[in-house]
Amino acid sequence: MVQFLKMLLASCLGLFLALVLISLIGMGVVAGLVQSQQPKHHVEANSVLHLTFDDAIPEQTNNIEMQTFDLKNEKVLGLTDIVNALETAAKDDNIKGVFMEVDQLAAGFATSSILRDALADFRSQGKFVLTYSKYYTQGAYYVSSVADQIYINPLGLLDFRGFAAQVPFMKDMLDKVGVKMQVYYAGKFKSATEPYRRNDMSPENRLQLREFLDEAYTLYLEDVAASRQLPLAELRRLADGYLGADPEDALRHKLVDKVGYRDEALADLRGRLGLKEDDKIKMVSLRQYFTAKPPKVDLKIKDKIAVIYAEGSIVDGKGDMGMIGDDKYIKVIEKIAKDDKVKAVVLRVNSPGGSAMSSENIWRALTRLKEEGKPLVVSMGDYAASGGYYIACVADSILAEPNTLTGSIGVFSVLPSMDKLFNDKLGIHFDTVKTGRFATGFSPFYDHSPEEARYLQKRTDQMYETFLKRVSEGRGKSRDEVNEIAQGRVWTGRKAMELGLVDKLGSLDDAIATAAHMAKISEYRPVEYPAVKEPIQQLLEDLLGEEEESTIRKSAIRKEMGEWYPYYAYLQELSASKGMQARVPFIWEYR
Repeated sequence: MVQFLKMLLASCLGLFLALVLISLIGMGVVAGLVQSQQPKHHVEANSVLHLTFDDAIPEQTNNIEMQTFDLKNEKVLGLTDIVNALETAAKDDNIKGVFMEVDQLAAGFATSSILRDALADFRSQGKFVLTYSKYYTQGAYYVSSVADQIYINPLGLLDFRGFAAQVPFMKDMLDKVGVKMQVYYAGKFKSATEPYRRNDMSPENRLQLREFLDEAYTLYLEDVAASRQLPLAELRRLADGYLGADPEDALRHKLVDKVGYRDEALADLRGRLGLKEDDKIKMVSLRQYFTAKPPKVDLKIKDKIAVIYAEGSIVDGKGDMGMIGDDKYIKVIEKIAKDDKVKAVVLRVNSPGGSAMSSENIWRALTRLKEEGKPLVVSMGDYAASGGYYIACVADSILAEPNTLTGSIGVFSVLPSMDKLFNDKLGIHFDTVKTGRFATGFSPFYDHSPEEARYLQKRTDQMYETFLKRVSEGRGKSRDEVNEIAQGRVWTGRKAMELGLVDKLGSLDDAIATAAHMAKISEYRPVEYPAVKEPIQQLLEDLLGEEEESTIRKSAIRKEMGEWYPYYAYLQELSASKGMQARVPFIWEYR
């Protein structure tokens, strides 16, 4: 017995010491990580802001999935903070110019346009913007075209070729494996279900894509033409013939200014900075600059304008980072509604939509917020479509970027039937006994009966009518007027304004100013919602949270797939979706 007690005591002591040691190691790691998050950089005189835009650009800083186990996880600047940093740098005597190296820009069209405008404002302060790249995608070139000097590598490529939409259709493949996708939709332009039920585009989908791409492409060319001082017709000709792809051809057609290597671009920089050939250029990354020169907040100002960032897919429940979970956002909205210091609210929407149920729940929370007497203004980013428009239409005023993708007022649902897969391919057969005609609950093992199909289409039509009603009430239009421009069709922000779905074109700052005017306040401070954790906090929660395995798996897939991850995530969201969807029917990226 004595020996047993000794062994027990020794085991307990060993366990205690091991826990203490692990805790000390953990505290050391955390301390090191926290220290790495602290401001280190001092902006020296005669410095250059170095822009690469390697990461995806969220609307709100850190509102994006972080790489688990990456101890160098750093702050991912959001679009608002990037623009603020460029505005600060434009007035900073220590920053003489910008050196931009962007190959592939992981940003949407509206985001790219905002970055481009911020760089143009930077240049207007008498400072230079110089760009260099081995390979300019169309997105990278669009932002770079505002520079006063564009370099391209002698063996590089300028991928200037126009816009296109390529849609995969899977009906034949599904037929071959014995899977039938049972589709219910409302809106003749709501094309999200076409890949499951067709082998080509419907005439309606082809029409909407053609008109949307033509409008977006015209906006793109107008901006490039103004920056490069080239006729719009000439740019169309160059893109149509792919005549500017080769560096020397790009130079001859005035799409770029210099064909040269990176060291030659750096020599140009040294000349602009008055440095000698071997002098080191003082480069400051955007993240370093933002850390060294954070935005100043005057906490003495009591009146606040809440800026709610609603970005990503609209999902049921809490949702991950970069998603709009109805549970999380309803709590945020309710908190703001009860805050007497918040005098107005701006909802920044950058969402292709998602769950119809969650969209309705968020719409309801915003309606109740308005009932508290707080003006609500919507600012649209890259997307504010389908469910994204659903949550926007309740606003007192809606502002969009000219190249925002919006509209897509329609709904759909997709349920698979694997009857032939199991019966004909696998030799697995199901039989059933039920007490009622609907008792099997729309089983994936059988085709829907005509009665079940009628019920599901009726539910879809009812949801569409609810969507029309929300827009009708929000925009002051009749149901038929909304239906005429709805039907699941997508529009650019500029066209949406002509149709009355948007009040005016403008930026997030314009929306904040509109909200202040409606609230009749002149002195205020914007406050961002929802609160986003620092990377170190997200890392620890990933490691200690209940969903560690899922987070680690997604992080690994994201790192491996790189630029293709959004397509994987889109398919995953569709497969995991519950109920009817109010979602834009495609991913809009220009490359």
